[in-house]
Amino acid sequence: MNERVSAFLSKHNFVQHIDIDSFSKALLSDMRNGIAGNKSDEDMIRTWTTPPQKAIAGKKVIVIDAGGTNFRSCLVSFDENGVPSISNLEKTSMPGIERELSFTEFFDQFAKNLEHLKGQADSIGFCFSYPTEIQKDGDGILLGFSKEVKAPEVVGKPIGKSLSDALVAHGWERPKRISLLNDTVAALLAGAASRSKNVQYSSYIGFILGTGMNAAYIQPATDVSKDFEKAQIVVCESGKFCSVVQSDFDKAVDAKTTKPGTFLMEKGCSGAYLGPLSYEALKLAAEEGCFSPKVAEKIKKLEKLTLIESDGFLHTPYDNTTTLGAIFADGGTQEDYGFAFDLLDAIVERSARYAATILSACVIQSGQGKDPTKPVCILCNGSTYHKTYKVADRVKGYLEEILTRQKGLYWKIVAVENDITLGAAIGGLIER
Repeated sequence: MNERVSAFLSKHNFVQHIDIDSFSKALLSDMRNGIAGNKSDEDMIRTWTTPPQKAIAGKKVIVIDAGGTNFRSCLVSFDENGVPSISNLEKTSMPGIERELSFTEFFDQFAKNLEHLKGQADSIGFCFSYPTEIQKDGDGILLGFSKEVKAPEVVGKPIGKSLSDALVAHGWERPKRISLLNDTVAALLAGAASRSKNVQYSSYIGFILGTGMNAAYIQPATDVSKDFEKAQIVVCESGKFCSVVQSDFDKAVDAKTTKPGTFLMEKGCSGAYLGPLSYEALKLAAEEGCFSPKVAEKIKKLEKLTLIESDGFLHTPYDNTTTLGAIFADGGTQEDYGFAFDLLDAIVERSARYAATILSACVIQSGQGKDPTKPVCILCNGSTYHKTYKVADRVKGYLEEILTRQKGLYWKIVAVENDITLGAAIGGLIER
């Protein structure tokens, strides 16, 4: 790394090259506190379920994927051989993103979005990607919104029942079952569905690094709490972990969010915040004379920066059609290019280290992965993980070093087509 960049980062309290092993121990301690019912940053949400032992066949289910940005809905049909097909897919924006909605407005918008699926199936798999306390019947109580969704009246309410009531008000027969699950659980279930007689896994993890960030794993049976006497999938809510060092850039971004002081880990590594973090870092660097005068003035005039824009520069620094490429192409020095590249790369490299920390903690807590022929299956989902500069490759490298070489634990990252949709469909058909 450029020495000037290193000095700038240190000056503003940005920790370079986080020690993943030490950080994962802190995360594990917090996870175990949550499992035992003690105070913890992470919610460690019970789901009361594990992946089905047999493939689902001959059934249909409506699937909803309410994510950080988009609201997707479709019908998933499993044929007699268990092969899934997706139909009637529609996508729109997530309610509550553009403006604050009341309780009634929120679920009324959901019902309108599902009109094209009326009467198609009597069960719904509802992938609801927000902190939700799952009930034993599969419903879920919303603990709070993240990702800048604004519908405060929905917090504390049963999501499945509320949606069921809204659908009935729109002329539906009341659904037989609405099963709530987090997108990490859907990812985990999709990973489990990928197993075969030729490929076996000892456990499963679902990990999301997209607009937001979170993980789910299978917690073995333990006597630390009566709620965990049986093995079950646990949603960590990893993004809520707050024992992280905040740089001046992190603090600036956090102060502009709807809930300052919360979800600090998520704000340090997920797609919704990497662009703003890059923006704050570049602006501060420009103000402190780290760039040539002409480039500095142009950076100061930027009103915002998205992850797509900062990532575009990392992938193709000399492309003058990108936001930052155009700035540096017009009079920028080679030193300007190098400083900006190393600065932005440090931000996404930290994201990869955070991701590896979470996955390391989940593998260790699962108690599995000790047999190389039965690794822990990790399904990673999210554009930030898959598309952001070197994130996926770095995560794999860190896991190889920390888990396999140092601890003798084995893992495998897998990909499944339409993973969240498939996982939500499976979740919607699990008998409780």
